[in-house]
Amino acid sequence: MLDAEDVRRIALSLPDTTEKIAWSMPTFRVAGKMFATLPEDETSIAVRCPKVERDELVLAEPDKFWIADHEASFAWVRVRLAVLEDENELRVILADSWRQAAPPRLLEAHPGLGLPVAD
Repeated sequence: MLDAEDVRRIALSLPDTTEKIAWSMPTFRVAGKMFATLPEDETSIAVRCPKVERDELVLAEPDKFWIADHEASFAWVRVRLAVLEDENELRVILADSWRQAAPPRLLEAHPGLGLPVAD
């Protein structure tokens, strides 16, 4: 089962990423802009996700994705770590959120970032 250390390892492997404690929880930032958090008891993550896609994810897979009440007006979604299939799925989710926060110079330098790794 995936855990907070897997999140930390994968997030920090993404270019120009740092970890910072904010609101009493670990947050991960690219070029200073937050793209992931490990809220509460670290059994889930919060990541950037456009609202339309977020709503579709929650409807399609409610056991995996949900929206925290205080994040409902923002483009973020929660992901339960225990429900993720494997490390590749976590990597894709984190990289997608990273891409939403990364500045253009990093996006241009890393166009294939986060694609699934073949077994």
